[in-house]
Amino acid sequence: MGQSQPFRATALIVEDDLAQREMITLLLEESEYDVIACGSAEAAELVLNKPGHRIVLLMTDVNLAGRMNGVELAHLAKARHPHINVVVTSGRPLSQPLPGGTKFWSKPWAPLDVLREAEVTLERTPDIR
Repeated sequence: MGQSQPFRATALIVEDDLAQREMITLLLEESEYDVIACGSAEAAELVLNKPGHRIVLLMTDVNLAGRMNGVELAHLAKARHPHINVVVTSGRPLSQPLPGGTKFWSKPWAPLDVLREAEVTLERTPDIR
């Protein structure tokens, strides 16, 4: 019998700007993450509701296409998955409070910020890689 392998970290990226979504995805894939990328909070909600995913990092923009914004998605994600590390980004000041433990990054942020957050998340989550 073989030993069980640690799971590979999964990040959920929610950004309606395709170029930004692709850039974040590439950065996280280079950081040894599996990435699920969505263009709307509604699509991300379906991923969060699906059993079997162990998402450790959610990075979302505030302003998204659809009825739900990134702050609302952050609240939903933290309620359903309290362990998840959530980063909310926006080019504007927030008008809604974030759930506890959620980070806010003002745009523009540097790609190095994504890489650092990916590493911090890996360090805090057991049984990864």
